[in-house]
Amino acid sequence: MFSRACWFWYAIPISNEPVVISKLRNRPAASPASLNDQHNNCPATKSRRNRAESLSLSFNSYARGFTDTLWLRPPMASALRRNPITTALGVIMALGFLVFIFGGSSTSAPAARRSQVPSTKPSKPPPIEHVNMNPMAATRNAAANKEEVLILTPLSKFYDEYWKNLNAFTYPHELIELGFIVPRGKEGNAVLAEVEEAVKKVQSGPKNKRFKKVHILRDDHDMPVGRDEKERHALSAQKARRGSMALSRNSLLFSTISPTTAWVFWLDGDIVETPATILEDMTGHDKPILTANCYQRYEGGVRPYDYNNWHESQTALNLAASMSEDDILVEGYRELPTYRSLFVYEYNEHGNKNTETELDGVGGTALLVKAEVHRDGAMFPSFPFYHLIETEGFAKMAKRLGYQAWGLPNYLVYHYNE
Repeated sequence: MFSRACWFWYAIPISNEPVVISKLRNRPAASPASLNDQHNNCPATKSRRNRAESLSLSFNSYARGFTDTLWLRPPMASALRRNPITTALGVIMALGFLVFIFGGSSTSAPAARRSQVPSTKPSKPPPIEHVNMNPMAATRNAAANKEEVLILTPLSKFYDEYWKNLNAFTYPHELIELGFIVPRGKEGNAVLAEVEEAVKKVQSGPKNKRFKKVHILRDDHDMPVGRDEKERHALSAQKARRGSMALSRNSLLFSTISPTTAWVFWLDGDIVETPATILEDMTGHDKPILTANCYQRYEGGVRPYDYNNWHESQTALNLAASMSEDDILVEGYRELPTYRSLFVYEYNEHGNKNTETELDGVGGTALLVKAEVHRDGAMFPSFPFYHLIETEGFAKMAKRLGYQAWGLPNYLVYHYNE
């Protein structure tokens, strides 16, 4: 059990009296027996005899050099072990020595200090997620095929009607992820608080009403124009406003789309009324880009609202050719007569809701996009792209990538009336 380092040799002086070295030199070598006799007759020895006898200490001794010290041989250790106190002290000393030699200083360090020492054990590597994108598809039987839909909404205001309408969707909620982006500033703080409260209620409610996941983002830039409807729709504000909206849309899209997303549904925060089956209805057309027709309820009837869905005209192409590269064309303004055919006017109250038409420009009020279109690089340009910007620029970019935009002129959604 003990290594060689654990052997002990004790040197014990047997008398306080000095030893005359010359006498030891001239004296012939004494036998062990004679040394014992001399020692027993020594007065100092006699005075300690009782104590020595009580310890039953027997030992062999011999003179070493010319010193007054007697060296004890190992048999002395066996005699010492017969005394329990001596044995206990020896054990304690031996254990202390072992701890000092082998334990190191860390045994006395507090647990808090030990916890700060970095572990030398190799950490478990993070799991590797493998996603096969080949079978990923967006089909006309989206719900039956359990295809995931990402609903994205830039929010400048929170309307209870929007939230109520969204929660009424019949598409399985466990296949729906929601993504919101709210503006900076005090108004954004209020919107954020309302969204969080609404989301918490739904996500803690019945399981069949809970969404798979909800993302809430905060915009990293300020809106260059105010929130008032008239101010927002002024022609002079469109380039800055639409460019800022494009930045928000791109941030929201790139931060929330996942490898399992099959469809992306852009739904404006002021769309307060849609058919509950809108996702099933629109995915059923199996188009890469598809928009509904946006109207507004007004004085007991309805009126057109979204003018960003259109068919290109030669007049608009000629007008764009005469512009500088930083100018944009926006639709729905008398100051820019493009003579494009506007999708919003193609609505037929008695027409077939499944009627489809090709489009060259789209808005973002209720826009369904196959996720592969975005993955292939179609985004919302915040800069003039062929003199188009934001959603209209997106349609142009998608077409350059080989994806055609479509519209449902008789399928209506309704904008909030301020």
